[in-house]
Amino acid sequence: MGHGGNVIAELTKDHREVDALFTRIEAQPAGHKRRRELADELTAELVRHSVAEEQYLYPAVRKHVADADSLADQEIEDHAQVERLLKDLEGREADDAGFDALVAQVKAAVTEHVRDEEERLFPMLAASCSPQTLAELGDKVRTAKKTAPTRPHPAAPDTPPANKILAPGAGLVDRLRDHLTGRAH
Repeated sequence: MGHGGNVIAELTKDHREVDALFTRIEAQPAGHKRRRELADELTAELVRHSVAEEQYLYPAVRKHVADADSLADQEIEDHAQVERLLKDLEGREADDAGFDALVAQVKAAVTEHVRDEEERLFPMLAASCSPQTLAELGDKVRTAKKTAPTRPHPAAPDTPPANKILAPGAGLVDRLRDHLTGRAH
């Protein structure tokens, strides 16, 4: 992920890529090892996307959108729920009895979260920020995704400044683990 454009365009393109990954997972036969590989790719994309949103999008919402703290808090809680599901999914093979049910739970949670962002949060942010601010946020989000973790870390901080300090280190360790284990991302 890393598409260019303002923060809303960047994150919306990420959402479409995640939708496509769910479709690719569902197209594989039940129990097929490719489902596991695609679930790893999905996990990496969702974690990077979430970390970037937590570092830059939600602080911007708090700063620029009046009375939006509770909305930002809900979005962060949605991320925490998905991250817990991804952590559970991480330890399962595609032929595990609970694998498909977890993928379905992740898809349902992500679909609802995406709908809320695209229908409520993004329009509010667009109405409250200049095009220059939105473009700068897009650049920050793209940069954050490059160093973000690729694996779920449910206990990691999800708000600045701690998440901005710790995420790059976790990302480095995750990418090293991915390289050593051959996990695609």
